[in-house]
Amino acid sequence: MKKFLATICAAAFLMTGCGGGQQGVDSAGDNFSGEQVKLGMLAPLNSTEEQYGGIIGKVEEAAGTESRHLPKFYDNLRAMQMGIGSGEVKEISLYKSVADYIIANNDKFEIVPDNALEKIQYSFCFAVRNDNTQLKADLDKVVGEMKADGTLDKLVTECITNVNKGQAPPKVDIPTLDGADTIKVGVTGDLPPLDLILPDNSPAGFNTAMLAEISKRLDRNVEVVQIESGARATALKSKFIDVVFWAVVPLGNTLPADIDKPEGLELSTPYFKDNVTHIRLKADK
Repeated sequence: MKKFLATICAAAFLMTGCGGGQQGVDSAGDNFSGEQVKLGMLAPLNSTEEQYGGIIGKVEEAAGTESRHLPKFYDNLRAMQMGIGSGEVKEISLYKSVADYIIANNDKFEIVPDNALEKIQYSFCFAVRNDNTQLKADLDKVVGEMKADGTLDKLVTECITNVNKGQAPPKVDIPTLDGADTIKVGVTGDLPPLDLILPDNSPAGFNTAMLAEISKRLDRNVEVVQIESGARATALKSKFIDVVFWAVVPLGNTLPADIDKPEGLELSTPYFKDNVTHIRLKADK
């Protein structure tokens, strides 16, 4: 199991956030007198905390919420959980499947109700370098086949819907094929049940189950490389890896098209969708 840490790259996105629980002007630039809530989230690659806070503010303003969320960027889920535990942030933003898993494993957390951002739906896909057209075509073909024959629905049911959320996801055995070419795939390894690197360095979760199926269908070996979220683009562009999992931010009048898609990358056909959920510490915890 390889690991890739790009401290310099990641640090560029760890901008200082605004104080929570204060009144004043929100990140969207409106004169807002309600509560401002510090929100931990994984850092997008083409936005500062201030810029992203402006985007969130517009969504919440349109929804007529009585609070505004001010983002604080983190490189991984572990850091976000430490941030909420220390009081650095009041809530953390997660994919719903991950939030459900965390709450099932830790009774000190709860879902934040009536969240204006929870209707935002992310599309999961693979990112490759834009000069790697054949690999993108191969991945698109496999995703299409897995949708058509029901394999994708089966993996979602087995690895997300019906996973025993009180335990770590089961290990995934990725086959080793003699003489086959190798595709290096970057995973964060700390977003169960989507993907997880277990203490013995074994891969687990839905995304890695996808990789096992892709390995079989493309007749290629897959090498899993653990990377920080903020280092995804750097690892891919430097050719340290060939593929990385990517969650596409939905576009529209509010969200700019390049908010989380750096130049030089191409995205495959989406294979999974999930909504946004916020969690917080229970009041008695």
